[in-house]
Amino acid sequence: MTWRQADLCLSSALPPLTCSVLPVHPWIYGVGNVTDNGHYLSPANAVAYLAERLGTAADNLTVCVWMVCGSGLGEFLQALDALTVVFPAPALSQVARQARAMAELATVKMQIPAKNCTFPAAAPLSVASCRQALNAQRMAAAQQQAAVPMGLNALKGMAERFTSQREAALSEISKTMQQMAQRSALAWVFTGQGAMGVIAAEMLKNIPQPSAIYTAAMMFTGKELDALESMIREPDNYTRP
Repeated sequence: MTWRQADLCLSSALPPLTCSVLPVHPWIYGVGNVTDNGHYLSPANAVAYLAERLGTAADNLTVCVWMVCGSGLGEFLQALDALTVVFPAPALSQVARQARAMAELATVKMQIPAKNCTFPAAAPLSVASCRQALNAQRMAAAQQQAAVPMGLNALKGMAERFTSQREAALSEISKTMQQMAQRSALAWVFTGQGAMGVIAAEMLKNIPQPSAIYTAAMMFTGKELDALESMIREPDNYTRP
């Protein structure tokens, strides 16, 4: 049980998995360091938060932690974006949005605001009453089409279009899976199995990137996490069982 750097890859569809998920990032209240310039969290404080929660569990479980860090906001965002592409968990996506908002705010503070003399950008105008009227028109049109008797040629055409659309959809799914298999994210990982107190103590040893000021991590705990551990690729390209 030790921290190591590895690639996270989704080579196949992740099977159904039941586990506990605990995220930690600079925007969790009471965890990060909050200043006028933003939110910060070191790897040491992030791991300490996870280890403390882990130490309260009495059962023997399997633990898997993924962590990305950065000494600067740009470096942190790059690592975080790569991880959210491979594993778009809601917690990671939320952290990415918050980090990006903080980066944009820092940029805005450095710029001199210009007087805005233009109209707002054009956008579709939509209110509830208009949407209801439009939906009613669509329903009426659909009812009229359904009432028209269909001949054999029309039914044959519908079947051919359905087959074509189905083949296109299956092709798109296959293409998406191939693209996902080619994506990877570099992260710090920690895995362990057994008594929670022992795992928590080992987790606190040799914490990586001690000088980083931005950290986001997710800790998974459960009876078995083989599906998640199968995503871990060691630097020597060894595929974990």
